[in-house]
Amino acid sequence: MELHKHRNLLFVLNPIAGDIEKEDLKEDIAAICQEHEIKYEIYTTTGENDKEELKKKLDGNTFEGVYAVGGDGTVSMVGDLLIGTGTPLGIIPLGSGNGLAKDLDIPQDTEEALELIHKHVVRNIDTITLNGMPSIHLSDLGFNALVVQRFCEGDTRGPGAYAWIALQEYLSYEPKHYRIETDSDSFEGKAFMVTVANANAWGSNASINPDGILNDGMFEICLIEPFPKAASIGILYKLYTDSIDTSVYTRILKCRRATIYNLDHEVMHIDGEPVDTTEKIEVEMHAKSLKVILPKGG
Repeated sequence: MELHKHRNLLFVLNPIAGDIEKEDLKEDIAAICQEHEIKYEIYTTTGENDKEELKKKLDGNTFEGVYAVGGDGTVSMVGDLLIGTGTPLGIIPLGSGNGLAKDLDIPQDTEEALELIHKHVVRNIDTITLNGMPSIHLSDLGFNALVVQRFCEGDTRGPGAYAWIALQEYLSYEPKHYRIETDSDSFEGKAFMVTVANANAWGSNASINPDGILNDGMFEICLIEPFPKAASIGILYKLYTDSIDTSVYTRILKCRRATIYNLDHEVMHIDGEPVDTTEKIEVEMHAKSLKVILPKGG
C-alpha cells in the first residue's frame, strides 16, 4: 500500500445523487483542499456525454486522484476511465446502494468519507472485462439483471422500489439455460441467476460472494440454480447473512478466465448498468489494474 498526500485532485460530482445539499458539499470539499494545500477541480455531471468529457479532461491533466462523488453509476463511470492508468479512484458515496464503496470499507457517512481527501492509503485491486467491457464490482445474468433493468427503466429510486420490483418479477421468473467453461471448471444447465463477481455484495447488502477478495487475481462465477418456492426465504436469509455459499442451490466457480454461453439471451448488467447481451460472453481477469483510495488500515 502507498501512503502519501495528493496535491492535484478531480472530483466528479453527480448533482442528483443522495439527499445532501450539493452546494454545502462543494464548500466542504473546497475547505478541506484549501486547508491541506491541495489543488482541485470539480466536474458536475449532466447526464450528457459525461464519460467522453471526463476522458478529455483526464487526458489533458495530471490529476493524482479522481473522486467519484455519487452513487454506483458515477463510481462505475469514473472507475472505468481510470483502469490501467495508475491514477487512483476515490469514492465519496452518495447513492442508495454504494456497493463497491461498502466492499472497500469506505465510510458511508459523507463527512467521514471526505476525510479520505487528506488521510488515506492507496492500493491496487483487480478488474475484469466481459466482452471487453470493464467491471469492477458485480455483473449479473438472469433474475437480478432483469430487476436492475426494470429498476433503471422506472422513475422511483431507493431500496424500497428495488425490493418491490424484485418481488413482482420473482413471482413469474423462469430460470434460463447457460453453459459456462472456465480455466478450472464447467457448468451446463438452468440457473436462476449467474453473477460474475469481483467483489462480495450488492449495494442492498446481500452477499452473493462471501469469500471473494478484490486483489487475489481471481474472480468468481456464482450460480443460484433452480429452487422450489419453499426454499426462497432460506436463500434470502443466506444472502443477507454472508452464507449463500452454503446453500445446496449455490455453486461457485473460481477462475481467471471464462466463457459464458447465454443460450436463452437473458438480460445482463455490468456494475449495475444494463448492457446489450450476446450469446457468447468472454470474461477475463486484469489483476491489480485499478488503484483505489482507502481509509488508513483499509
